[in-house]
Amino acid sequence: MALRFFLTIVLVLTTLISANAQQFTSHAVKEGETLYSIARQYKVDTAEILKYNKEIKENAVLQPNTILVVPLVSSSTNTVIPTTTESTEQEKDVQVKPVSFTTHKVRKRETLFSISRRYDIKEEDLKRYNKELYASTLKKGMRLRIPIFPEEEVMVDSLEVTSLETYTVLPKETRWSIANKNGITIDSLVALNPSLSTNSSYLAAGQTLQIPVKQGSSLKDQAVELYVSYTVPPKMTLYSLSREYGINSQDIVRLNPEIAENGGLKEGMVIRLPEKKIQENEINTDNYLFYEVKPKQTEYSLTRNLGLDYKELIELNPELSRGLQAGMILKIPIDQAPNLEVKNSLLLDKINLVDSINRINRPKLVYLLPFRTDKLDLSNLELASEAIDKSNAIKYSLGLYSGALIAIDSIAQLGVSVDVMTYDTQLSLERTREILRSGNLEDVSAIVGPLQLNSLKEVAVKAANNQIPVLAPLTSANEFGLDNVFFTIPSDDVLRERILTYVEEQRKDENIIVISDAKSKAVSDTIKKRFPVAQTLSMLEDEENISMDLEAFTALLSLDTENWVFVETDNFKVVSSVSSILNSTNSDTTVVKMFTTNKNKAFENNVISGTHLSNLNFTYPSVDKESSNNAFFKRYKRKFGTTPDRYAIRGFDITYDLLLKLAYKQNLYEVSNTIGSTEYCGNKFDYKNEGFSGYNNLATYIMTYYDMRIIRVEEKPQTTTVQ
Repeated sequence: MALRFFLTIVLVLTTLISANAQQFTSHAVKEGETLYSIARQYKVDTAEILKYNKEIKENAVLQPNTILVVPLVSSSTNTVIPTTTESTEQEKDVQVKPVSFTTHKVRKRETLFSISRRYDIKEEDLKRYNKELYASTLKKGMRLRIPIFPEEEVMVDSLEVTSLETYTVLPKETRWSIANKNGITIDSLVALNPSLSTNSSYLAAGQTLQIPVKQGSSLKDQAVELYVSYTVPPKMTLYSLSREYGINSQDIVRLNPEIAENGGLKEGMVIRLPEKKIQENEINTDNYLFYEVKPKQTEYSLTRNLGLDYKELIELNPELSRGLQAGMILKIPIDQAPNLEVKNSLLLDKINLVDSINRINRPKLVYLLPFRTDKLDLSNLELASEAIDKSNAIKYSLGLYSGALIAIDSIAQLGVSVDVMTYDTQLSLERTREILRSGNLEDVSAIVGPLQLNSLKEVAVKAANNQIPVLAPLTSANEFGLDNVFFTIPSDDVLRERILTYVEEQRKDENIIVISDAKSKAVSDTIKKRFPVAQTLSMLEDEENISMDLEAFTALLSLDTENWVFVETDNFKVVSSVSSILNSTNSDTTVVKMFTTNKNKAFENNVISGTHLSNLNFTYPSVDKESSNNAFFKRYKRKFGTTPDRYAIRGFDITYDLLLKLAYKQNLYEVSNTIGSTEYCGNKFDYKNEGFSGYNNLATYIMTYYDMRIIRVEEKPQTTTVQ
């Protein structure tokens, strides 16, 4: 009401009409409004509006955000015209024109509602610019025009004026630009500043004027927007200026109406821009990674590749609102960055190896495995079967090789030919040396095996002379001192770091307890170093048995928060005893979960209760995951008449990964340095060159017992706590 009263006083001064004869309101012009539509909205003649806004010409295009004074009483009748609900609804129905369009390809199960919510528009807007939607339903694959509307500003008709403030004229500013910038009319500006010449509109830079202070604009009520004077250099465009200062080009014009008056941005023009703000987190490679938009990339492929919603990308990179363009550099916070390869802080696209194979490449593989044919009597199948059951070396070799055969068949179906040479090392170092002496390794792409450590080292030394990579199927990194060995099994250190990092990321205020035997004290110390608040409990050991002090353990438990208990041992009796005790203490008032940094054979013994482990949500790092009923399983069963064991799955994954990489590029070292993480049936691989220690696989899983199943933690349903 204060502003209406103030505007009435101003109008008395400028029009010499009695204040008692008229009532007025203010109106902020919206995009697309005309003098006629505004007059109709308030049920007055256009002449009435022109009479009190002399700077407006009858046929002029109204600029958005221009403040008009509108009489609520006809000057001829002095009858107050009510502002009805109908006029309010008419104002709402004023159609805002889009500033540009983008394209959206309809995906499966999308609806008009979901699409309109994604782009923050109305369903009617979708139909208005896609007429076919009036006659037909939404279909997968449809390409829709998505309107992009100007940024909406909330304009309040009545802004309370409490006092006046001094405004200093900037170079090249005009009366119109100052009035428009401050939301008043030129007539009001002149009335507030009687010293202004009535014969000339000239303003001098540095001249001071009185303008109304809007409510809420004081230092007490809100932060002050700081501005700087900017001289436009040659060839500067609104687009490049908006990117430099992080402000929409429309806002630049709104702050500097003279740009529109002079037909655009001109060299030498002095304009006002918001002062560049120093962000709390400076944009640098410590906080952000960057991604370059590729030619022909779509919103869908971009979001799928980066794993971020398009709205999130726009918030991080406002220039995306003007459309996706090849060559754009997008910033992605490191904590939200996807699991892509990074080179010089630039995210690299994940290569689809199946789509990237070169059928000209013809890999040549050598398998060196201890099949022990020298110990098998193949003429007597019963004796041969017994020998296989008794020999882990034979079982491992047959499993790995059977899975490899399925991988070779699979790659052949993709059009890639593979040469394979297979040798039985007979679990003998001398036999391995004999194979190396007689074999020609010059054209070999890679060697898989042997399994035994001394033979593996012998092969690696020989292969290094020809720069041939050697894959260790069941061995983790060790101090070989050779850089051509690919250790496919992640080391214990890698697994331990993985689970400790996971716990660190998930932990809020959980109570951590470490239970260990004497052999695992070093591991207990490592956990304690990582979590200084962790409480430790050592097993009681004597010559005959190992036991746990139940009273001491109970004293460590918390009733207020979850208890996360690490069990570190390689003794299955300890695992059985401790898991049983943990399960008995797990209740509605005391929540206990069990972890380990090394799930060795002790945790797989038949005496360990799977029910106890499931009740405790036993969680651990793993080199592989549970796998079943996929294409590999079906193909394996058709070929061999049985389901694959973990070694067959591993043999398939190692060989399929190897062949895909060699079919993509005949240099496994180069591919492994650039391709990033790969995942198949039950294993994943992310080789990192550790110098003379070879290539170590850093890819691991976090597995958990849940509802009597072993699943990846990512697959575990998330629970919501009701406060």
